[in-house]
Amino acid sequence: MKKYILKYGMLAVLSTAALASCSDDFIETEFYQQVQQGPLNTIEELESFVKGQYVSMRNASYYGCDFLMIGEVRSNSMYSDFANGAGYYQTVASYSMTAGDQYSSGPYMNMYQAIAKANIVINNVPTGQLTWKSSQDPAVIQARANYLKGQAYATRALALFDLLRMFGQEYAGGTTGVVIPTTYDPQAKQARSTVAETRAQIEADFDKALTFMGTPSSSVHTIRTEINQYGVKALMSRYYLYKGDYAKVRSLVADIVASKKYSVIPASDFSGSFSKPNSAANSIFEIAVGSTNDLGTTSISNKLNIAPNGYGNMKVLPAFKATYVADDIRAGVISPTNVLNGKYVNSFDNIHLVRYEEVLLNGAEAELNGGSITKALEYFNEIQAKRGKASGALPPAVTIDLDKVYAERQKELIGEGFGYWDLLRRGQSITQRSANGASGTVRNIGDQLLTFPIPRAEINVPGTLVTPNPGFGN
Repeated sequence: MKKYILKYGMLAVLSTAALASCSDDFIETEFYQQVQQGPLNTIEELESFVKGQYVSMRNASYYGCDFLMIGEVRSNSMYSDFANGAGYYQTVASYSMTAGDQYSSGPYMNMYQAIAKANIVINNVPTGQLTWKSSQDPAVIQARANYLKGQAYATRALALFDLLRMFGQEYAGGTTGVVIPTTYDPQAKQARSTVAETRAQIEADFDKALTFMGTPSSSVHTIRTEINQYGVKALMSRYYLYKGDYAKVRSLVADIVASKKYSVIPASDFSGSFSKPNSAANSIFEIAVGSTNDLGTTSISNKLNIAPNGYGNMKVLPAFKATYVADDIRAGVISPTNVLNGKYVNSFDNIHLVRYEEVLLNGAEAELNGGSITKALEYFNEIQAKRGKASGALPPAVTIDLDKVYAERQKELIGEGFGYWDLLRRGQSITQRSANGASGTVRNIGDQLLTFPIPRAEINVPGTLVTPNPGFGN
């Protein structure tokens, strides 16, 4: 690994502007902006870096927009109308990316930026007893420090998982994973690990996150703009579903359901829930945006909505739109021109990264892979019961199979960045589409272009140990 990646984790990144940019839940920013990287001796300093992780995740190249839209551009639900939508995602859609592509370098930089900030928290050794303005009790202070460290471990795990999905060779005919920095060192040069080694680190980090966070308090679920214990388990259920460890998914989902802290959003509030900051009953983890940090033309809403609110670059495939029954409330968020205009209608909406509905769908799929069909049906119908336009409910399913769960997953999660990765993990082919959505080249698992190019700024550094992914021009 090299300086390009890790330099973004320096404390200098956390300027006053950056610290103020994570919505109203940010801590005071009076200190420290000029402090060089070194021991963090207060809870306030640790909180700054944890909030800084979320700032990196919110960037338009990462969860703020592009990473999610990339997952839809190559899906079987949506396509990029790049001919009429300002050219967004053309190289992704046409599989013509090079090492200099912004849709590769942008996510890569921000994912490693989040990891760099997490590493500073994870490895912090204060010069003495930590202090905190909110308490003088050493036990309370240490508990807060541990909780923050748990969030850092969870952030590192998620960012490594996202890096593995984008840049690992698992579905592109190779075994190479990604660089795994576990300490903050802007001068370090480090080679890419294997897919297996990357997975082992992700799993260890998720486990550490839960260990440091401890038992959830009764009100922890009300703070949706930071990763809590339920958020860790939800993200773990996502990860283990992609790995195919269905027993693990079943256990994690059962824990979240049993907590009774979350519920499926009613049909009447399906679209509106995406514009509710830190309050929707189905939101397990969301990234704060808000009017102060409005993402404007770089936002998800700009890519989904048509003028005057956006470019309408991302369109729903008509054949997929036709799979909704007339009474499905989710069909109502797709316009007659096939624009998904009922999710993220504002450029300042919080990014709902983990919803309870996803957890239920994870559980239903896992139960059908070695678990209980009855429980799978129960999870499935919990969503159906709140997706009807007229009565609020769709008719409950009486039988269930994997194809039915896959179809429901598409209908529920369209526009939220799951499509491409779901096809890959299930070993299904990817259909390349033109600017009008027409089918083109079919790419099967093992195709070198099913991964993304390692950025030129990384592989061209003298002495770098990072190898490129084959199949991409420099």
